Amino acid sequence: MDETVTDRVRKVMSAASLQQAAFAERVGLTPDKLSKSLSGRRRFTSLDLARVAELGQTTVDWLLTGREPQRPAFAARASSPFSDSDSGLALKELVHRFTTAYDVLDLMGRSRSLPALPRPKADLERYVDQGEALALDALTALSARGVTSVAACETSDLAHALEEHFGIDVAQTDLPRGLDGAAWQTDRFRLVLLARTGVWTRQRFTLAHELGHILARDAQEMRTETHLAPGRQKDHTEIRANVFAANFLMPQAEIHAEVGTESADSGVSDDAFRALVVRFKVSPSALAARLHQLGLVTPHARNRLRGVTTEMCHLLAQHADLHEKRVAAAQARRLPLAPARGLYEGYLAGDTTLRPLAAYFGMDPNALHDALDPEQPAATVPAADAEKGDLIFQP
Repeated sequence: MDETVTDRVRKVMSAASLQQAAFAERVGLTPDKLSKSLSGRRRFTSLDLARVAELGQTTVDWLLTGREPQRPAFAARASSPFSDSDSGLALKELVHRFTTAYDVLDLMGRSRSLPALPRPKADLERYVDQGEALALDALTALSARGVTSVAACETSDLAHALEEHFGIDVAQTDLPRGLDGAAWQTDRFRLVLLARTGVWTRQRFTLAHELGHILARDAQEMRTETHLAPGRQKDHTEIRANVFAANFLMPQAEIHAEVGTESADSGVSDDAFRALVVRFKVSPSALAARLHQLGLVTPHARNRLRGVTTEMCHLLAQHADLHEKRVAAAQARRLPLAPARGLYEGYLAGDTTLRPLAAYFGMDPNALHDALDPEQPAATVPAADAEKGDLIFQP
């Protein structure tokens, strides 16, 4: 016989080793209401199921349908050594925070519809050509929505634009050691995780690289990225994502607009090169490779420019303060706004408790409640003033 919602709630109660009265208290129900729900005389509300799922460390979808909770499967390739390690378990727990939030939003009917995305051109066989064309399509789509230059966007602004226009949630958080980023997409959400780091140019390239995977539909299984080394991957999907990132962050038209269309013989001066690093917000190594690809520097100049540091470029271009700001921004924590907003609106509407939002933030529910609704200290009136009946205001 097929299991019912009630059967699965009973399973959670049994696994928790709680008597019915204690279980009712833990999920915020009176014993009478729980008894009626278990006997079929009362339906479990969405709030009830959210609390039961939280207690049972499962999902509302499983309670309703019996489908096993969705967990990330790691893409099998050389740059994904995390699937069976302790770091892999930590990453899966982190991703579980997001998938749980998406489950609760689905239950409340507050999931956002995902916009259509550019996709690889079927008539292009070479992955390099696909990456170039996909980057151009992505830039065109963003431009039509008011983002006229990716290079002009700081990384935080670019992440916001991807959330708003492409429906891709971008989180900047602590990832297992050695992991630069990860991407995962389903028919319900698109998620990119970026490691907090002081190497902000790597973080920015990782964001573009993961965007390339999502637009190419490569991230049906979770893609994890260790230290990205453009030009050294053998996986064609990785090559496509790297080509996409280079063309997306350093569009040919914008490069030529900055330096003209000179040949490699005339080259790019050191001052101009440093200005380009600051302007396009990429590492000297990535920029040198791109300029060489476009025929604007010789192989010798490319190799020499690769040895310059991002910090030195900013110092000599008199933008040291900008470099420090970018380092600080790359080290900050960032959670996607859309899921948080949906969970909070659900709480205000009485559809759920603060627990899903607290879990999303990794906070204690009571601490979150106090932060959102702090108690106001009672006003005190000096005794002498109280006798006079009027408050005394001082400038």
